[in-house]
Amino acid sequence: QVQMVESGGGLVQAGGSLRLSCAASGRTVSSYAMAWFRQAPEKDREFVAGITYGAGNTRYADSVKGRFTISGDIARNTINLQMNSLKPEDTATYYCARKVSSNTPFGSWGQGTQVTVSS
Repeated sequence: QVQMVESGGGLVQAGGSLRLSCAASGRTVSSYAMAWFRQAPEKDREFVAGITYGAGNTRYADSVKGRFTISGDIARNTINLQMNSLKPEDTATYYCARKVSSNTPFGSWGQGTQVTVSS
């Protein structure tokens, strides 16, 4: 079964930057879209940023617009998340997921990578 593998998390001071990466383990078909989600302790998982195949349309949560940038090669099932001007409220486990078509849910969830922003 295909699973996404995230990397790049760590501890950073407020105002700092981190770059997360995600790639699919094993051979698989190209994705229709890929996205980053995050989950803070005792909170629901939330959408952070997504990108679709082809036009490469991107979408961001309001809380990260202007600070985070998603990029990658959807055809190869790899994406990145450049996170700048980090805030303590960005602290969470970040997950990568993908959709294989427009009418399927996000899946192939990875184990996540921890991002901790100190004040």
